[in-house]
Amino acid sequence: MRSYSPDLTPGWKKSRPVPEVPAEPGLVVEEPGSGFCGAVIRCEAGTVTLEDRFGKHRVFPLEPRGFLWEGRVVTLVRPAAGPSRPTRTASGSVAVPGARARVARAGRIYVEGRHDAELVEKVWGDDLRIEGVVVEYLEGVDDLPAIVEEFGPGPDARLGVLVDHLVPGSKESRIAEAVTGEHALVVGHPYIDVWEAVKPSSLGIQSWPRVPRGQDWKTGVCRALGWRVANTGEAWQHILGRVRSYKDLEPELLGRVEELIDFVTESGGA
Repeated sequence: MRSYSPDLTPGWKKSRPVPEVPAEPGLVVEEPGSGFCGAVIRCEAGTVTLEDRFGKHRVFPLEPRGFLWEGRVVTLVRPAAGPSRPTRTASGSVAVPGARARVARAGRIYVEGRHDAELVEKVWGDDLRIEGVVVEYLEGVDDLPAIVEEFGPGPDARLGVLVDHLVPGSKESRIAEAVTGEHALVVGHPYIDVWEAVKPSSLGIQSWPRVPRGQDWKTGVCRALGWRVANTGEAWQHILGRVRSYKDLEPELLGRVEELIDFVTESGGA
């Protein structure tokens, strides 16, 4: 009787012709065995280094049929030498050279203040223009219910809102619960102000100072760090100037902004 040995080779590893794709910097692929997804940052003899959205690096061998690209099994190969290579946007997305801004969608993303809007523009501006998403700021969330009612979110005009210091039991959390619905999504980060969402290491400080309750937070931060207390706008420009990409931001902010972009651009939100 012939013995039977089941084929335990994963389907994505089975021998069949697959495309060869140059491992150009910025190419986003997934290694199915580990589930690690990231952009190529380096390709050397026999290996490729990937970086995920949180800045974590992993090195993988360049094996045949070893990766998924846009959902397809591919073989990564070393790119040919040449001057033209894809670059990445500040948000970590692969840049699309020559891409034209899309006509603005009816949907919007609202953020609390001007500093929030400037930070979102600096890191996600290229992506937002390609998607046709406009970001506006509110100057606080107290009037958010009336603003949402006036906006009238619907299937073709979704509304996403990013709120500072969205923690359980807070005023902000109660407002968020009141306006969130099928076509309106309110998310937030835990920081008192968007300043805190910038990694201290990017500013060359050990940590963000603790400001006693009752004091103006920004003024207290400037005083503790030896910055000019009278000009918090100048302090913000210093902070913003140290932000070069998503790597300079905390994951709690990164995830929330990308969640809002996905919400207003998914099918039904155009």
